[in-house]
Order: sequence, then structure tokens, then C-alpha cells
Amino acid sequence: MRKLIYLLFIVSILCVASSAYAKDLPSNASIGGIPFTQEDRDRLIRLEAKVEEGLKATNQRIDGLEKSVNQGIDDVNKRIDGLEKSVNQRIDGVRDEIRDLKTFMLRGFGILFGGMGILIGFVIWDRRTTVAPVARALKEKEGEIEELKKREVEIEKRERNIEEILRSYAQKEPRLAELMKAKGF
Repeated sequence: MRKLIYLLFIVSILCVASSAYAKDLPSNASIGGIPFTQEDRDRLIRLEAKVEEGLKATNQRIDGLEKSVNQGIDDVNKRIDGLEKSVNQRIDGVRDEIRDLKTFMLRGFGILFGGMGILIGFVIWDRRTTVAPVARALKEKEGEIEELKKREVEIEKRERNIEEILRSYAQKEPRLAELMKAKGF
């Protein structure tokens, strides 16, 4: 772009310079005669040839710059593609690591919860095996307690009967009545 501006600047300077070298027109030029002299015409042809050569050189430079810029862009694109592949590989690696961590954690939780289930099962089994003999013994003891209660009721019944017998006999026997009073009957 700069070179194009320089080229336009040089062309405008050349145009100004060529007009400075132009000779005065004859007086009949304004009436319809030849506006330029032969020397002016030759100068213009030479100037045109130089401008064309300059334009060709400038076009060649622009083409060269365009090729080098395109080459640079291609190189940058290749580097970007390489970086993109590298980043994709890293992302895939991170994904694999995350997948491995998920698998590890799932296995760990599976082992943990499985162990907890086994422990709970063992506790239940142990309780049953421990509670069953105790329950049997408790039932036996309850049976014994019921039996003792029945015996106690029978003994109390006997005591009352014996007391009644002693009271009725104490009414006939005064010594027995005194003994019973002394003992709190």
C-alpha cells in the first residue's frame, strides 16, 4: 500500500515536472493549431515509457509481496493447524484422565457400598444368631417365672388356710391365741 502511494506521488511529480519543461505554445495553438511541439511529444513518449516501466516494476514488487504475504499466511495457517492438533490431543488426554478418574471413583464407591452392605448383613446375621439363644433363654425364664408365680399363689393360699386353721384352733386353745398375738397375728 505504501509503495502504491509512493508510485502515485512519483507519477504526480513527473507530471508536474514535465509541464515545467513544456515549451510555450505558439499563438496559433489556441486557435486550433498544434498544441505541442515535437520535442514535447518526444518527452511525453519517453515519460510514458518510464512510467510504464515503473508501473511494471511496481506490479512485480506487489506480486512478489502478495506471494510472500500468501506464503506467510499459509505458514501461519500451518502453525495454527499444528497448534490445533496439539490442543486437541491435550483435550483428548484430559478427557481420558477424567474418564479414568470417573471409573476409579465408581469402583471405589462400589467397593465402599458393597463393604457396607456386607457389614450390615453380618450385623443382622450376628444379631439373629446372638438373639436366638437369648430369646430361647428368655422364654424359658418367663416360663419359670410363670411357674414361680403359680407356686407363690398356691403358697399364699396355703398360708391363708393355715392362718384360718390356727385362728379357729386358737379360739379353742387360749395359749395358742396368746402366742399368735405375741407374733402379730
